[in-house]
Amino acid sequence: MYEDNFPHKRYRETITFLEKYVSKEEAILDLGVKNPLSEKLTKLGYKVSNTSGEDLDIDFTSVQAQTYNVVTAFEIFEHLVAPFNILKEIKANKLVASIPLRLWFSPAYRSKTDKWDRHYHEFEDWQFDWVLEKAGWKIIDSKKWTNPVQKIGIRPLLRKFTPRYYIIYAERV
Repeated sequence: MYEDNFPHKRYRETITFLEKYVSKEEAILDLGVKNPLSEKLTKLGYKVSNTSGEDLDIDFTSVQAQTYNVVTAFEIFEHLVAPFNILKEIKANKLVASIPLRLWFSPAYRSKTDKWDRHYHEFEDWQFDWVLEKAGWKIIDSKKWTNPVQKIGIRPLLRKFTPRYYIIYAERV
């Protein structure tokens, strides 16, 4: 179905994980603007709506005003200054979220050309778990996977066996 290179491996891992917990009948609010992954989910038959590009650190109306069964957030929380705030405000009872993990051998990502394409946080798994639990979520399942790159060097070698992505399924407590 998908190739095993980035971003296709990430999409495959994400969709496979999501399929275990979310039915195609459930309404999904995907945090972030429409993107290739949300479009793939829609093509697979999921009912996906996206947020509109509002600043999710400040504006919580999208997760408060609508009634969704599930909120998804794929590589969103690392861009927020305070992800706890929106996690606390989500009204849906199910959450599927993934984050890039902090890599000890690589600095946090920061685009030099796009002021929004930056990682304020790159969590370790226990840190993300803690934020979720403090915001009222119980983690039911989680998974990690690597993101190998086709380059030569120490960092590319480390990426072959060091998990880069972490995904969780959680329910509101």
